[in-house]
Amino acid sequence: MRIYDIIDKKRHGGVLSKQELEFFINGYMKNEIADYQASSLLMAICIMGMNDEETLNLTRAMISSGSVVDLSKFGSLSVDKHSTGGVGDKTTLIIAPIVASLGLKVAKMSGRGLGFTGGTIDKLESLGDFTTSLSQSQFISQVEKIGVCVVGQNEALAPADKKLYALRDVTATVESVPLIASSIMSKKLASGASTIVLDVKVGSGAFMKNATQGKELASAMIKIGKGYGKSVCALITNMNIPLGYAIGNSLEVYEAISVLSGRGEERLRQVAIALSARMVSLSLGLDIEEATKMVEVAISSGKALEKLREWVQAQGGNTRYIDSPELLVGNTYAYEYKALQNGYISKINAESVGISSMLLGAGRTKKDQEIDHFAGILLKNTLGDYVKKGDTIATLYAKDKSLFEGSVKMLDSAISYSSSKPTNEPLIFDTVS
Repeated sequence: MRIYDIIDKKRHGGVLSKQELEFFINGYMKNEIADYQASSLLMAICIMGMNDEETLNLTRAMISSGSVVDLSKFGSLSVDKHSTGGVGDKTTLIIAPIVASLGLKVAKMSGRGLGFTGGTIDKLESLGDFTTSLSQSQFISQVEKIGVCVVGQNEALAPADKKLYALRDVTATVESVPLIASSIMSKKLASGASTIVLDVKVGSGAFMKNATQGKELASAMIKIGKGYGKSVCALITNMNIPLGYAIGNSLEVYEAISVLSGRGEERLRQVAIALSARMVSLSLGLDIEEATKMVEVAISSGKALEKLREWVQAQGGNTRYIDSPELLVGNTYAYEYKALQNGYISKINAESVGISSMLLGAGRTKKDQEIDHFAGILLKNTLGDYVKKGDTIATLYAKDKSLFEGSVKMLDSAISYSSSKPTNEPLIFDTVS
């Protein structure tokens, strides 16, 4: 078998066999296949596509390149959630304690963010000395004891994905549904959960720009999960505007605590409840109405907030922030951003708001860059609100005053006004199962 023949076959639209895909992944991991050969095959896949069986076999080969977490002791109670990423997306911080308080087991590995704001790990590290690096035995033990543990990504899980993604990133081969689906699902399946709920975000602040693209990706990932015998479903959710009012690491933790306390921005609350209910429904075999009621009671009774406190304490974080979340809001300097004119807020471009937050220090432009956990934007208004010129509609936080100028210019371009109230867009475009 030769990589040349595999490239040529896919270039002409052929279907690659399980053995050919294993040969490619194994050879690339052993450095027997060069980057230029791998990138040629990736480009051929981008152009010609892959069928469901090919995508599943590629995912299997990537999983086999590393180790797999064994969560079998938890049976159908082991659950995981994956979001394709968006601006202000702090749902893991809300969902994990909710479903853990209902008896599910959340053994989750998350990453650091590269882009607008930090990832889940960065947000958790806003809580003082929160430890995100645990041994495998400590990880499993905590899940067994309190039902939830979130740690940094294990480099041993699907290492082929990491190596391939680095190549895709510099060869214009990222935008391919089969490659995106196999990349995400190889890590999720290697993480061992029995039930996986996918939050596929679409819109200006997401990688997938419309619901049609989002549904295509969701369907591809679900087919992979089903091929592995997992319970999987996906929600296609709106990311044309930021999710919630907070964009930035400690600010997003603050907002997550607000939702778990029975408050918080309504769109964020609705998405978190919908995702949590899907996890409960699939894992416990309940209808979605009953699962939704259980989730709502977990919040209203205080059980979910208490589980968050227990989780933070177990991983060394400072529970003072749970009791006094206002301590998470603020930085060395604050800037009050004013409305530029009278009118209804008709547009809040999520991508531009994300970039504005990144310019304040809340995100990264390169992998090892340090972030400012307390930098970011706290919106005071959302789409459809009527404001007057000069009203404060957001507060910006940064440790250096010089960072405000570029951030404000970006925010100016992100927010539009109109004389009439805009039509509300759906919050959840579709459910794929």
